[in-house]
Amino acid sequence: MSVTERTPVAISSDSYFFEKDKSNCILAMGVGNYLMGDEGIGVHVIQEMSKQKLPEYLDILDGGTGGFLLLSCFEVYPTIIFIDATMDGKPAGTVSLIKPKFASDFPSALSVHDVGLKDMIEAVYLMDHVPTIHLFTVSIEELNPMTIDLSQKVKEAIPKVIENIVNLSKEIHLKKV
Repeated sequence: MSVTERTPVAISSDSYFFEKDKSNCILAMGVGNYLMGDEGIGVHVIQEMSKQKLPEYLDILDGGTGGFLLLSCFEVYPTIIFIDATMDGKPAGTVSLIKPKFASDFPSALSVHDVGLKDMIEAVYLMDHVPTIHLFTVSIEELNPMTIDLSQKVKEAIPKVIENIVNLSKEIHLKKV
């Protein structure tokens, strides 16, 4: 697949998710508010991944602050890997993997203007199909409104997050084959 086919897109129609069978695919979805500095790390990771050659079973999506508009993804992908920022008290740029079992295992929304990932996951658990969910968090120290710039430590975490996503998706894919 060409890089242009991998470019994250803003989804305005549910039909995007049903155009091809995604039962053997894994979705990496970056979430966060791109205009709030480090809080947008998930979106920055997806943008960086869009420039790389990725395995054909790994789809990427800039989920931004889409909230409930993204629920269609959960119906068609058996596995979703989220990337999001967290203020967990760890040093900025710390990458952690959580395999949440309950909505309460997700970090709370950092921005008061958005429906957070936790809120969206609570809705997913009410659906008929619940995919396997993994969450990579990147620790941040503060919110910086009205900037797209990342702090140096958070920016330096991007290659590690991408490597972790690719490795985890490969491990999941090989278990299915």
